[in-house]
Amino acid sequence: MKDFTHLLEKRMKEQGFSVDDHQLAQFGIYYRELKDWNARINLTSLTDDLDIIDKHFVDSLLLIRHEKLKQGLRAIDVGSGAGFPGLAIKIYRPDTKWSLLESTGKKATFLRHIAAKLGFEDVHVINDRAEVIGRSPEHREQYDLAVARCVARLPVLAEYCLPLVSVGGKFVAYKGQEAEAEVAESESAIKKLGGRLERLEKNGRALIFIEKIIETPENYPRRTGVPKKRPL
Repeated sequence: MKDFTHLLEKRMKEQGFSVDDHQLAQFGIYYRELKDWNARINLTSLTDDLDIIDKHFVDSLLLIRHEKLKQGLRAIDVGSGAGFPGLAIKIYRPDTKWSLLESTGKKATFLRHIAAKLGFEDVHVINDRAEVIGRSPEHREQYDLAVARCVARLPVLAEYCLPLVSVGGKFVAYKGQEAEAEVAESESAIKKLGGRLERLEKNGRALIFIEKIIETPENYPRRTGVPKKRPL
């Protein structure tokens, strides 16, 4: 564990992220629980320590390099899986408030467990579908920020995420090498859902920033399964 903590601190510093002892300890707990639970349920295909650090922890924090998050920010991680990027950002920025949306029951159970283990009483785990909560007054247009990482192509993600974002807020998609193509195929969907492409940041990992400029029409999101079957 000492070797992991040393490697984590080294890689964080190399990428421009400064973490204190408490945060290192929290990332260490996250790492141990992720490895332990992954032996029983499929949380991640990554098992090498350096891969977990670089491709999960550091990768999750890349948003912070490109966007200033306000104190008290209310954010939702759509399709959170094992908690990336939302829970990793929460460790780095504990002053932000997070909801973790995960439709798979076993993964949602892990998220509740690890949030409690890390002492985050203000992390809310939602075991449901984006199409459902996107129509719920409790969640619809209630978030300053929605993020999604490795969930679906951008036209589908936009319909999952933009209905959850308040006007003036943002939706950020973590993407790979095909980001420009996904942006091009999503122009119509983004506009229909009340969004506008703000910028694309690309340096290995691509981050697509979409600003919410008007309210999402009430007929979106469509019913469960439709956005994926028939993307806008």
